[in-house]
Amino acid sequence: MDPVETQRSAEWLASVGMRPTRQRLALASLLVGDGQNRHVTAESLYALSCASGERVSLATVYNTLRAFCDAGLMNEVVVDGSKSHFDTRMDDHPHFYWEDSNTLTDAPAEELQIATLPRVPDGMAVARVDVVIRLRRA
Repeated sequence: MDPVETQRSAEWLASVGMRPTRQRLALASLLVGDGQNRHVTAESLYALSCASGERVSLATVYNTLRAFCDAGLMNEVVVDGSKSHFDTRMDDHPHFYWEDSNTLTDAPAEELQIATLPRVPDGMAVARVDVVIRLRRA
């Protein structure tokens, strides 16, 4: 692992007080090591880790992604009930879901306008609004 990527990954974990285990650092480096945001599935991150020579089980990838979400480092974006995507970009923004490739990308937030939201039930507060725009070839 590149020293700059290792440092960036360690700082990302430290920002939420997460212990930097070898496997967490390896996965964090693949996610944020180059300073770019990523949309991954557990399977795609597992494939990246295998391609990089890192020995991490798929179960560990799932558990680590869940821990990163629980710590506030990533957001989970559920496109349908069977597949979750994980996003390292934490600000509010919409997504395009490309049905032909099963991939998720950022959509231009400045072009989205939400005029109103439904009334929230008593005792509840809006935690987040996810906007996923599904695309298929015309």
